[in-house]
Amino acid sequence: MPDLSMKNCVALLGPELDPWWVDELEVTDGIITRIDLRSPAKQLDAGARVVIPSMANAHTHMGDSALPDGATGLTLEEAFFRPNGYKYRELEARGESVLPDIEAHLSYMARSGTSLHADFREMGATGAALLRKASKATGVDSIILSQFKDSPFDASELELDQASLPASAIEELEAMLEIADGFSESTMNDLTTPAWAEIRDTTRSKGKLRAIHCLENAGYRELSLSRTGKGDLVRAIELLEADLIIHLTVANTDEIAILAASGTPAVINPRANAVLGLPLPPIAALMEAGVTLLLGTDNGMLNSPNLFAEMDFTYKVARSQFADPRFPDPAAILKMATSNAGIAFGDRFPGQIAEGLPANLCVLDFHAPHLRHTRNLLASIVTRTTPTEVLMTLHHGKVLHRHPGFDPSA
Repeated sequence: MPDLSMKNCVALLGPELDPWWVDELEVTDGIITRIDLRSPAKQLDAGARVVIPSMANAHTHMGDSALPDGATGLTLEEAFFRPNGYKYRELEARGESVLPDIEAHLSYMARSGTSLHADFREMGATGAALLRKASKATGVDSIILSQFKDSPFDASELELDQASLPASAIEELEAMLEIADGFSESTMNDLTTPAWAEIRDTTRSKGKLRAIHCLENAGYRELSLSRTGKGDLVRAIELLEADLIIHLTVANTDEIAILAASGTPAVINPRANAVLGLPLPPIAALMEAGVTLLLGTDNGMLNSPNLFAEMDFTYKVARSQFADPRFPDPAAILKMATSNAGIAFGDRFPGQIAEGLPANLCVLDFHAPHLRHTRNLLASIVTRTTPTEVLMTLHHGKVLHRHPGFDPSA
């Protein structure tokens, strides 16, 4: 007998998220074992239960979720730069007491249809272990990308750009990678060229991920150029060989072309950029260049980890940038939270619904008044759905959230 069976629903199938009426969808031992197709479902006349892939939030900082809106009125540097930024001062003072807030926000992710996130975790190995504990408690899968607790270099060493990692930093890196899934400092300017080469080689030998924030403002590029003769994005691709690049708010035409040619997936965070008064990422130009884009909600201080809100904002910004009501298709935005994440995270998160794949599912109530007569199902998912309509979230068949009274088999 299947662990779960849903009848007479709509499901978004495959990497293209094609909507189909489904007579029955079955899950057995955490795997989607049966999908009985009926007919395409582009619109609804009387509502439905709509099954989409559960989502991946590809850029979070859950440690500072204990400080909602704590960065209000602060610049990027004042709020988030080490060592004296507000975030780092508060995290140091609070230590492990932030654990309940991290768990609460992961649970909110599950209630919002998200089953996996990639977290850029501060506080070294201790911070990684804390997030791993929260992940196990809530069931939300955390891809943990650690950074050094304190900078291994002083300002003069960074300016000379010649120093290798000291022995203490190598020891800390090894300790972090015992717990974490990969490594990410805040910017390429936080470490020297020899140190990045060492980190690249160490993470590669251990099969760990490398990610980095690039071009969040023009200062990232300018400082990198002054020290090394190359911009931060170029160094992230050529030197670090990053698996994931974050932000790109001030990426120019040449940089977008370099990124596209590299094939490296990128994560955009439009709401966070807007909150900080930064430029919005060039979403249209990135899409036209063929960059694989993912979505993130960024710091818990800035935003709730609600990908429905992120998709809505991203879609409308992209429409404005394209200056054409035909572009982008809403499916392209939903892919940023689902099947595009599958490209970045592989077997750990397929990001799509198909027989034989893990049951990473989100069930939405499209009987709600503002959804039940939708003329474009994907557009309504992207622009009108809220966490209130999430009936259930599954990750590898495990129920992370179920609305009280919801019976999947009814």
